[in-house]
Amino acid sequence: MSDTHINVRLTTPLSPCGSGEHEDCGLRFILDRLGERWTVMALVELSNGPKRYREIEKALVGISQRMMTLTLRRLERDGYVIRHVEPTIPPSVTYELSDLGYSFSNQVSSLVEWSKQNKLDLELARAAFDEGNT
Repeated sequence: MSDTHINVRLTTPLSPCGSGEHEDCGLRFILDRLGERWTVMALVELSNGPKRYREIEKALVGISQRMMTLTLRRLERDGYVIRHVEPTIPPSVTYELSDLGYSFSNQVSSLVEWSKQNKLDLELARAAFDEGNT
């Protein structure tokens, strides 16, 4: 496959993050989050505005309560999400994206759009590979 296969050429060669010639740019932090199954979907849900815990949980079909809590805590720890607790009985907990979270979700939206546009090509490539390697 050529570097113009999808009509995109790199303008600047990429260097591995953290190698001797290239300082640690933080890419590993981003990939750690993106590599988690529920992160992108949680960001998508919160990109439309603040949501209560149960609203997010309902929207992320199949997520366990434990994974939901872990995902939101990790996003909060990294500064993407702000957690608000109202002192009611029971406490009302709302989550929203921080400015950093909105910035990150804008970048993630490009990835989501790319995946939508290229889903069929990816499926065809996998099928062709699997057919030739069985």
